[in-house]
Amino acid sequence: MKYWLTLVQVPESEQLIDIARFAEDVGFHGISVADHLVMPTKIASRYPYTEDGEIFWPLDAPWPDPWVTLGAMAAATQELQLASNIYLAGLRDPFTAAKAAGTAAVLSRNRIVCGVAAGWIAEEYALVGIDFPSRGRRLDEQLDLMRKLWTGREVQHHGEFFDVENALLCPAPSQPIPIWVGGASPPALRRAARNDGWFGVPMLAGQLVPYIQTLQREREAAGLPWEGFEISFSLAESQTRDNTAELEDLGVGSLCVIAPWIPSPWGPDDWYDEKADPGELTSKQAAMERFAEAVIHKFR
Repeated sequence: MKYWLTLVQVPESEQLIDIARFAEDVGFHGISVADHLVMPTKIASRYPYTEDGEIFWPLDAPWPDPWVTLGAMAAATQELQLASNIYLAGLRDPFTAAKAAGTAAVLSRNRIVCGVAAGWIAEEYALVGIDFPSRGRRLDEQLDLMRKLWTGREVQHHGEFFDVENALLCPAPSQPIPIWVGGASPPALRRAARNDGWFGVPMLAGQLVPYIQTLQREREAAGLPWEGFEISFSLAESQTRDNTAELEDLGVGSLCVIAPWIPSPWGPDDWYDEKADPGELTSKQAAMERFAEAVIHKFR
């Protein structure tokens, strides 16, 4: 099992590079960062991952650009895998998104995973002038165009949203950039199955089976092999040898560890020290080290 440190929201942006460096030192396989392009100050959209539909972060929380952040992390590490979990590519044009992720892949020597989702804040789409109801179809076509642009060859593309002739994007990564899709809705699962992997939502191991079955059906319907498809999610229960083996049998290759220096609304294990200041880098490092010793090295 591989473990990704997931930075859903870290107010101390100046610590991000040190966090990545330390995560590699203690044995994390990868690190992922989240994304919002612009945060509306009035949100009526319902957050899909809490019972009351409310967000759990302050509106003025920082959201550093994921590709600038991951590129800087790449310069400070050697082997750590780097992912956006998730990148709201649909809020950008396909050229900007492909250029940013492609450059990060070049600079990191192909350590990049492009995790995407359609997003849930209608007001964020309204701010940048992009239609919210059609965002899924637009994202699907955008991903297709981005893959073409990443080849470094001349691109022609004629679709519902984008009409492109004689386009060339360089530098191009020397290997294809994996695209993993986040979300648990039927459209999100369908989109994930037609790409390279799935960033699942936090859940119990026993809740995962129907999602895996849906992904398998969608892969088969698309004529794509199940072998090589990546599954990563956050386990909302204590990890044991038994459920680790169960997850591996289901095809889960990675577990996402959500900022262990703060209480998690999805997991029962407390890796943080309630007496420590979570804003301090040393508190974050101590929590990462506790998790690595108790889980990563124990279940490796």
